[in-house]
Amino acid sequence: MDTTGPSAAEHDDEATTGRRRWILTGQLGPAFDDGGPILLIESKSTFTKRPMHRAKAHLFLSAIRHRAAELGDRAEFHQVDRYEEVVEVGADLEVIDPPSWTARRFVRERGLRVLPSRGFVTSEPDFAAWASTRDGKRLLLEDFYRTVRERTGILMRGDQPEGGRWNYDHDNRNPPPKGAARLGLPEPLWPEEDDIDAEVREDLDRWQRDGLVQLVGDDGPRRFAATAAEAEAALADFIETRLGDFGPFEDAMLGGDWTMAHSLLSAPLNLGLLDPRDAVETVVAEYHAGRAPLSSVEGFTRQIIGWRDYVWHLYWHLGEPYRTSHNALGAHEPLPRQFRELDAAAIQSNCLRETIDGMRRHGWAHHIQRLMVLGNWALQHGYDPVALNDWFIDMFVDGTPWVMPANVIGMSQHADGGIVATKPYASGGAYIDKMSDYCGGCAFNPKVRLGEDACPFTAGYWAFLDRVEPRIRHNTRMAQPLAGMRRLSDLRAVVDQEHTREQW
Repeated sequence: MDTTGPSAAEHDDEATTGRRRWILTGQLGPAFDDGGPILLIESKSTFTKRPMHRAKAHLFLSAIRHRAAELGDRAEFHQVDRYEEVVEVGADLEVIDPPSWTARRFVRERGLRVLPSRGFVTSEPDFAAWASTRDGKRLLLEDFYRTVRERTGILMRGDQPEGGRWNYDHDNRNPPPKGAARLGLPEPLWPEEDDIDAEVREDLDRWQRDGLVQLVGDDGPRRFAATAAEAEAALADFIETRLGDFGPFEDAMLGGDWTMAHSLLSAPLNLGLLDPRDAVETVVAEYHAGRAPLSSVEGFTRQIIGWRDYVWHLYWHLGEPYRTSHNALGAHEPLPRQFRELDAAAIQSNCLRETIDGMRRHGWAHHIQRLMVLGNWALQHGYDPVALNDWFIDMFVDGTPWVMPANVIGMSQHADGGIVATKPYASGGAYIDKMSDYCGGCAFNPKVRLGEDACPFTAGYWAFLDRVEPRIRHNTRMAQPLAGMRRLSDLRAVVDQEHTREQW
């Protein structure tokens, strides 16, 4: 299959009046509806392939059932075991290009009429054209992000970036306030569950009792938007109560504040309930009205029109084999039970225990917890990157097949050897200590690498570098850390300690 995704020639840009349109789970918002009859299919097989977080299963089922209820007589809604029961070869259906390789193959094998993909600020042909101009250079996020801003005019003054800088990341790295248990912001606006949610919960209970699904983690109350109206309300609430603090504390972590100042919009965005450009323009308008700081607005903008679009396009550009064909650091350890079951009870490290427990309760963690706690731990312990990628898809409410490979295989685990990120995202406990309150009551000391109170992240960092040194010694960005490792007089003792240490 073409690794750049379907060509423009495969698409007919105009929807056919009267033709039924099959709307998939990632396409549940108004942007995917041009009028006319709609086909919605709830396939139980989606939830039976691997263990899944119950909150994710609940959210996906709630979203598709709410959409069917909203559409009323316009919707033909089927609840089946497999899509094949409804979608036959040669079916008179159109479909907006699906958001996974598997689904795209499925609709093409059945000869459905395929429309161009939606739900992103830039199109696949846009990205392909941009990539073709790189002349063999790396496809850097920052370059792509600037191009998108120039093309859209978002946060631009003529040909210059608003405020004179493209990126305010340096201003958005504040640690949490000292001594604070929470940021002190109002609780986010939570959606109100209804009869559909009650029905979903009963169905999941029954499926689990009957052994049809394996569900992990807690369910309820639902915390993420399942309808377009809920998503719009969540965006408005974020702007009113948390946008101003989002930028400065974007990377901060507090054990008593699982939401911090984050928007909680990744799940409804990935369900197609919220148009990303509309969301960004609404936030940018707050800056122009003088109600939000540029650093926060630019940080939000970069996450949506930069990183989100970027990883979507990389999913198609790098091709379907990308997920399984890279293991540059030779990581083959299976995921431990504590990850697979989200069992935090026996985990001694505060940061990992808090993050895993938060995942159990909510099916969500913010990006620094994912990268610098979960990903960092997995990287240091050599967990199999494919298994980790699938775990992130299954355990997070916003996990989709397209969003995780560049994030996990590429950025977090450096399994692709540098296609996405120039170096492994590994760090010792000092970073976690600086950016969180996790270390205060922990049994381990982030400054200690040897002994009973040696921090598993600090000692694990040096043991990781020792293990992968033959594979990364030619990476110029790793020259300084490797030189520091070689100067450690107790390196062998640290490596031996981590080799025999009980992980938990």
